[in-house]
Amino acid sequence: MRTPWTIAVLGAGAWGTALGATMLTSGHRAKLWARDEALALAINADHINERYLPGLMLDQQLAATNSMENALKNADCILAVTPAQTLRAVLADAGPHVPKGVPIVLCAKGIERETGRLMSEIASEMLPENPVAALSGPSFASDLARGLPTAVTVAAKNAGLAMTLAEQLSAPRLRCYSTDDLTGVEIGGALKNVLAIAAGATHGAGLGASASAALITRGFVELRRIGEAFGARPDTLMGLSGLGDLILTCGSEQSRNFAYGAALGRGESLEGRPLAEGAHTAGIAARIVRERGLEAPIIESVTELLKGRLTVQAAMEALLSRPLKSET
Repeated sequence: MRTPWTIAVLGAGAWGTALGATMLTSGHRAKLWARDEALALAINADHINERYLPGLMLDQQLAATNSMENALKNADCILAVTPAQTLRAVLADAGPHVPKGVPIVLCAKGIERETGRLMSEIASEMLPENPVAALSGPSFASDLARGLPTAVTVAAKNAGLAMTLAEQLSAPRLRCYSTDDLTGVEIGGALKNVLAIAAGATHGAGLGASASAALITRGFVELRRIGEAFGARPDTLMGLSGLGDLILTCGSEQSRNFAYGAALGRGESLEGRPLAEGAHTAGIAARIVRERGLEAPIIESVTELLKGRLTVQAAMEALLSRPLKSET
C-alpha cells in the first residue's frame, strides 16, 4: 500500500485543477497554487473552477491558495502545470520555498522560445537540487476531471524515480506508464502542439479528411526525425507521449492547438483566443530544424502561417509540389 503524499500543483488552469482533483482520488493530499487570488478564493468557496472547468464540481478537499509558500509547504512532490513560456519565472518564485530533494514533475509541453531549452533543462537550471520528471500523454483536462479513463507517461532520467512517480501518481481512472527517456517524452509533447495547429488549419480551410490524414502522418515523420536527432528512442515517440498525444490533439477542437489552427484556416481573428502552446513553440522548433539541418517542411510551414506569410491553401500546395521521394 503506497504512502499518501502531499502534492503541490503549481497552476490552477484546467489541467492543473484536473490533476489536483485526481490526486485526491488516489488518496493523496493536494494543494493548488493559483496566481490569481480571486480564483483561489472562488475555488475554496464554491468548489468549482468556473473559469477553466465550468460546470464541474470539485472535491471539497481540494484547497487552493495564491501563496507559493503555503502551496509548497511540506510537499512530497510538485506538479508544475504552468504554461511552458512562464515556467522559468514561476520556478524562480517557487525556488526559495521548494523542499530540497522533492521531485518536480513538469506537466507543460513546449520549448522555451528565447533559449530553445526543454522544460527539464529549465527546471534543472532553476532547481538544481531537485530531481526532474515529466508527465505527458493524450489527455484532455475535462476528461480527467470528469473521471474518464486516461493514460499518460511519466518520464525521468532515473528509471527508478520514473517508476516511483508513475505508481504514486496513478489513480483509479488515470494510468501512468514510466520511462527513462525524458527527452523523447518532452520532444513528443512539444512538437505535437505545432502539428496540431497544422491539422486544425487544414480542417478549418476545408481541405478534406484525406489531406488531414496525410498531414498528420507526415507530421509524425517530422516529429520522429527531430526526436531521434535529440537522442529520443523510437519506441517513446511511438508511445503515449508521441503518437498517442498527436492523435488526440490533431482530431478535436477540444485541443486548443487544433482549435487555434482551425480558426486560422477559417480566416478568423486569433486575438483573445485561449493560449495555444504550439503557437509559441513553432518558431523555435523551426529554428532548431534549420540549425540542425533537418527536414521538417510542415513545422516550417506552420511558422510561416502564424506570421501571415502563407495561406493554408498556399502552404498545402507548396507541400504537395515538393520533389518526390521515398516514404521515409
